[in-house]
Amino acid sequence: MFANKGVVALMLGASVLGLPAFAQSEEFKSDVAVQALGSFVKDTTDNGVTHSATNSGGVLGTYRYYFGRHNGVEFNYGYTLNSQQYALDGNTSSTKAYSHEATAAYVWRLPLHRVTPFALAGAGSLVFDPKDIGGDVLARPTFVYGAGADIDLGNRWFVRAQYRGLVYNSPTLAVSTLSAEILTHRAEPSIGFGLRF
Repeated sequence: MFANKGVVALMLGASVLGLPAFAQSEEFKSDVAVQALGSFVKDTTDNGVTHSATNSGGVLGTYRYYFGRHNGVEFNYGYTLNSQQYALDGNTSSTKAYSHEATAAYVWRLPLHRVTPFALAGAGSLVFDPKDIGGDVLARPTFVYGAGADIDLGNRWFVRAQYRGLVYNSPTLAVSTLSAEILTHRAEPSIGFGLRF
């Protein structure tokens, strides 16, 4: 009789000791973030044609899904408005264009106590839509890379600060005399808020 009570007490004691493992905070599989971004395009020259773009701001929305503690994928939509400028032999042509960015990337992260650094690499498309002139919308494939960190504000809320770089062929919007496609780079630092779920 006492032996049975001892076994029951031992099992209950072991169960109680295991409760803290179940009480730990749950690991969220998804998050969304909205960020303000800066868009800075590098001036590039090829065959006498110089491409540049005005610096501008925009917005970036991100959804991430994590397969495990360190690995996940993200899907982004970004929007900016700037002027694409081309110069050849002292003649300059400029076109204002909305820029829509749709990318997907692999994300590697390192969750620490309150900060989660991450790195990403992927691909997608930049779509340039002329604002003031009649012209066709032009899409460019792009390679995207970046790094940053999520800083916890609580269990679910966080601040995301990151740098993303996009490599693509420059658009030739309504510049019929300049058909050169020049490989260029856009730097996109950004900061904003996110929610885990």
